[in-house]
Amino acid sequence: MKRTIVCWGELLLRLSAPGHERWLQSPRFEVHVGGAEANVAVGLAGFGHPVAMLGAVADNALGAAALGELRRAGVDTSRMRRAPGRMGLYFFEQGALQRPSEVLYDRADSAFARLPATAWDWPGLLAGAGHLHVSGITPALGMESAQAALDAVRTARSLGLGVSVDGNYRPKLWQAWGGDAPGLLRALMAEADGLFVNHRDLGLALGIELDRGEPVASFAAAAEAAFAAFPHLRWMAATTRGAEATQSQSLGAVMIERGGALNVAPPQRLDGIVDRIGGGDAFAAGILHGRSREWSTGEVLAFGLAAGAYKHSQPGDALRASEADIRAWQAGGADVRR
Repeated sequence: MKRTIVCWGELLLRLSAPGHERWLQSPRFEVHVGGAEANVAVGLAGFGHPVAMLGAVADNALGAAALGELRRAGVDTSRMRRAPGRMGLYFFEQGALQRPSEVLYDRADSAFARLPATAWDWPGLLAGAGHLHVSGITPALGMESAQAALDAVRTARSLGLGVSVDGNYRPKLWQAWGGDAPGLLRALMAEADGLFVNHRDLGLALGIELDRGEPVASFAAAAEAAFAAFPHLRWMAATTRGAEATQSQSLGAVMIERGGALNVAPPQRLDGIVDRIGGGDAFAAGILHGRSREWSTGEVLAFGLAAGAYKHSQPGDALRASEADIRAWQAGGADVRR
């Protein structure tokens, strides 16, 4: 992936209640820039890759500020559009103990969602790129966004780019417009070389039950089904999570190549979690980085898991770390570095 990696999706503003407060317990929010695809872009830029973000933001001061935040992280925003409409928002409440965190979406009629599928010149936008990353969140926004996502991955495949898709099933978004989540996600996944997907999202897309009562066994069943259903698919990866409380969880990972053995990274214990949002996107960035370096599958998986775990130590949506930071995390030790 020495050529530009392109991430396409909606750039969002996240409004978080401070600390562990409930929404509007005090009259203020903390603002972060995020979005699944943008999070992957920022993570990959931190690992030294040339990365471009594709999408659209509101043609106002909020959109300009969001683009500035991506540029500050090293992401190329020259292909981003500014369009009439509003910025997509989501509100986040950080849970504590046995009170779960919660997300509220406010994305209807955003500048990104309003654009028709025909607004995207995919051959031109993907010129010079080597890889395209998208997620199942984008087609959940409406039929035009869904068609644009399908056009994007199909054009990327026809141009010889690598394609990765994160399932990211978001029922609240699909239910808002009654979209055909199984059919559209299945069509999107069919164009992928690599999938970031668990057995639940894949089972939804394929219309089959893949739960085997245990995460690794369920993933193995999902991988077998995915390789049978999608002839272009070369690899598949996912995280596994156990949660005792909001700030005390475990994070593991699994990955398999077509025709290869299942690789399992043992769970890491994460106590005192700062912010778990974006952990899966950091994992995806770590996997794409490792694969670009042609490491063994086991090395790729270990690095991806470490990147995902590291994100839990940072507030905000996106991983802000270098490869050296992740290597230091893998080596262990929490003393002050001087």
